[in-house]
Amino acid sequence: MRDAASQTVPCDGDVPALEVIELGRLDYDKAFQIQKRLVEERITDAAKDRLLLVEHPPVITMGLSGSDADLLVEEQVLRDKGVPLFHVDRGGKATFHGPGQLVAYPIIKLREKDLHLYLERMLEVVSRVLKAYGLTPELGVRGPGVWVKGAKIASVGMAVRKWVTYHGVALNVNTDLHWFGMINPCGYAEERMTSMKRELGETLDINDVSTLYVREFCKVFSFEPPAAERHCCQKRPSWLSIQASHPGDTDRVEALLDKLRLGTVCQEANCPNMGECFTRGTSTFMILGTICTRGCRYCAVTKGRPLPLDPDEPRHVSEAVATLGIRHAVVTSVTRDDLADGGAGQFVRTIQAIRQRTPKVTVEVLVPDFGGSEPALQSVCDARPDVFNHNIETVPRLFPKVRPRASYDLSMRILRHAANQGLATKSGLMLGLGETESEIQETLGDLYRAGCRFLTLGQYLAPTKDHAPIDRYVTPNEFEYWAQLARTMGFTGVASGPLVRSSYRAEEMVTPRDSCTSCGNIV
Repeated sequence: MRDAASQTVPCDGDVPALEVIELGRLDYDKAFQIQKRLVEERITDAAKDRLLLVEHPPVITMGLSGSDADLLVEEQVLRDKGVPLFHVDRGGKATFHGPGQLVAYPIIKLREKDLHLYLERMLEVVSRVLKAYGLTPELGVRGPGVWVKGAKIASVGMAVRKWVTYHGVALNVNTDLHWFGMINPCGYAEERMTSMKRELGETLDINDVSTLYVREFCKVFSFEPPAAERHCCQKRPSWLSIQASHPGDTDRVEALLDKLRLGTVCQEANCPNMGECFTRGTSTFMILGTICTRGCRYCAVTKGRPLPLDPDEPRHVSEAVATLGIRHAVVTSVTRDDLADGGAGQFVRTIQAIRQRTPKVTVEVLVPDFGGSEPALQSVCDARPDVFNHNIETVPRLFPKVRPRASYDLSMRILRHAANQGLATKSGLMLGLGETESEIQETLGDLYRAGCRFLTLGQYLAPTKDHAPIDRYVTPNEFEYWAQLARTMGFTGVASGPLVRSSYRAEEMVTPRDSCTSCGNIV
């Protein structure tokens, strides 16, 4: 086998960029539909090269050369275990995908029309990852794939259409290997399967493995380094500097929140304006606890299994609003997919508690999607908040990467429903994730047509290296451009600036006034 590292594509001029899309855990059929759409976009040059990263729930795929003989259990047994069987248009035979397995689907246009070379490079990427963890990869033991100590650790399934690739590599990181007992892996009855966890004797952080895989993929295929590496040493622009706040005022607000067992999105999401807002005696209250059931790639809020609802939470929020002298209360929440109504009832009770205690206070809600439940959404609309906010966050193309368990269309339907109820409707968009100018403009148009009239635009800042990387720092002048465009389109309240967040100085948006975009004020 040739040394793939020495066969990387030479760079004449600019090094091509690779867009990495992390889908999180996603059903195989949904991921496959995304692949097909992206392949069409790449064939027509409507998009650049991409790399999809995903974990699948348990599923068995059967390639073009596979047969029922490769299944060791009846299909009914698979259905009873909740394991679907898919026949796919790649070579090879039976393959298992499941949790703890890193699956990489390159959607790239081959610059050299050599499928053997492409396969070698795919295997070289996996080999480099294994070597970095002290494992010795073996190639060509029984066809394409990677083995360690004679046991298969990674499978390859390749398909190409008009020289654009799809399908890809499945690397067993922490995979439960007993699932492979239902098939002849890749058609070999005698095949032994292994995982990095088994070989190393410990559970690995799959995000670390994923980050390494992307880095090595870019090296082997001669793409730009990942965005996280391009920006890691870049000095943060001066316009993102934040003046320190008075610690006494901040401590006072935090002490009250601790006493009332309340969370704020300011604290949980590491908001850059937290000090300023706390100093001004304001905060955005986060109800439904502080643990989210989703894993959006932009958000710092803790993910996991939430605690039961606190029945005193609405009363505690109303007490904090009264104590802090807040004139415009903003109430948001984590996403609670574990609740039948998505937490809508708690929003309603909180609105009612605030109005009962402080009737002159205006109330803004920043809601999740309630799992698409229209009755839940309607119950919040019926509570008549003064402002109904639901953030779109990013452009449609980046949803699989940034919000893999959310839906752009669903979010637009939520905003349209609230606007049709006569509510002041608001949404927010992060810039700097890799969106294009035309995509921003199209998304603003979608928001306006949905009835949204209040808008926030702010700079995306990655909470940690494990979150979606920053693609670029957007200048204050560009934020001003988008603010002017939004107002021209008909938005009546726009906050646009590097430090703007969805509830930053929200009370001023009720009665917008001109100010400075560079520091994130209302414009």
